[in-house]
Amino acid sequence: MTCSDPYGRDVLSASSPRSRRRPESNEVPVAPGLVVEDAESGWVGAIVGFEKTSAGHVVHLEDRRGRTRPFPLGPGYLIDGSPVRLVRPVPRTRAPGRTASGSVAVPEARARVARGSRIWVEGKHDAELVEKIWGDDLRVEGVVVEPLGGLDDVADRLVEFGPDAAHRVGVLADHLVAGSKETRIAEAVTRDPRYAGVVHFIGHPYVDIWQAVRPAVVGIAAWPEVPRGEDWKTGVLRRIGWPASDHRDVARAWQRILRSVSTIADVDPALSGRVEELIDFVTVEPGAH
Repeated sequence: MTCSDPYGRDVLSASSPRSRRRPESNEVPVAPGLVVEDAESGWVGAIVGFEKTSAGHVVHLEDRRGRTRPFPLGPGYLIDGSPVRLVRPVPRTRAPGRTASGSVAVPEARARVARGSRIWVEGKHDAELVEKIWGDDLRVEGVVVEPLGGLDDVADRLVEFGPDAAHRVGVLADHLVAGSKETRIAEAVTRDPRYAGVVHFIGHPYVDIWQAVRPAVVGIAAWPEVPRGEDWKTGVLRRIGWPASDHRDVARAWQRILRSVSTIADVDPALSGRVEELIDFVTVEPGAH
C-alpha cells in the first residue's frame, strides 16, 4: 500500500523541476522614455541613452531626481514587476516605396544633370544632414547642396555666382533670429535689387544644426543650454558626458549623431519645412509662376 504526499514534491529539492524553472523574461527593445527597474540594485529610471562601449552595449537610466547611471544591456530588469530582457532598439525603417524624406521613391532613377540653381548651407555638418535625408530627392531634381563655411562671405559668393532666373540660390542659415549677425547679413543681401526673386534666405532657430536632430534619437533627454561665450559644441558634449577634448572628439560626436538619423522623423519639423521650401524655390522653372 502506498500513500501519496498531499503536498507534492519538495519544491526546494534539487531534483524538483520547479527549482530549476525560472520566470521567463520577455525581450523588450530599448526605447527612449521606457521606465525599467534594475532587479539587482533596485534602481528605477527612464531610458535616456543607449550606446556601445568597450565593455559592450549599455543603457542609461535616469531616476526621478535626474540622476543617471549606465547598466548593461540584457536580462535582469523589471517592468511593472515582470522580468524582461532589454535588447537593442528596433531599427527604424523607411516605409516601402519612400525615400528618407518621405517622398515617393523613383525606382532605378538616375541622377538628373545638375541644375544651374544651388542650395547653400552654412557648413559641412548642415550639408551632410541635408544629404542624409533629402539626398535621393535632390539627385532626382538635379539640385546641388554646397557648404558656405558661414554667412560672412555670402555677399562675395553671390557676386561670383551671379544668380538669375535660371540660376537661383536658396540659403539655409543657422540662427536666423531677430538681432543676430546672420539676420543682418541676410537682410542686407535681400535689399539688393540684383537678387530680388532669385535669392531666398531661410533660417532656422538652432544655434547649430546638431539641435535640429531630435534629442531622443541621439539618446539624450534634451540638448543642453550652453552659456554665451562658450564653444557650443564642446559645451554640449561636456554636459551630456561625451568626450570633448578637441576637434577630433567633436568630429566623432557629429558622426555618431549623423548615424542616428535615418528618416525625416528623426529631425525637428521646423528644419524639414525649411529645407523643402528651399528645394521648391530652386526647382521653379524659369518663367513659371
